[in-house]
Amino acid sequence: MTAAARAAHRLGPLDQVPPGEGREFEVAGRRIAVFRPRGGGVAATDAACPHRGGPLADGIVGMSSIVCPLHGRRFALAGGEAGGGDCRLVVHPAWVEDGQIVVDLADAVS
Repeated sequence: MTAAARAAHRLGPLDQVPPGEGREFEVAGRRIAVFRPRGGGVAATDAACPHRGGPLADGIVGMSSIVCPLHGRRFALAGGEAGGGDCRLVVHPAWVEDGQIVVDLADAVS
């Protein structure tokens, strides 16, 4: 088994994250937020906002972004860029395979 295969974690069925919402998971000892953006697919990030530690899974999910519920900072789900540009969200590759959410912690983008 390759290192990348060992880093991919199945989190369960896709329907546990409703469209347009996020949920927090513990994966390999890390808190991860998984989102179903309104544009389709799934996205995964570290669970805490890098700006003030807000719970991103409780934020507002758009077509391709998440807005922190504590201070309204918007982050791109694809690359983690912040609207203000002074911090960046760690993004993890995520996809759906056989109806299951899969997150890869080895290839995080920070």
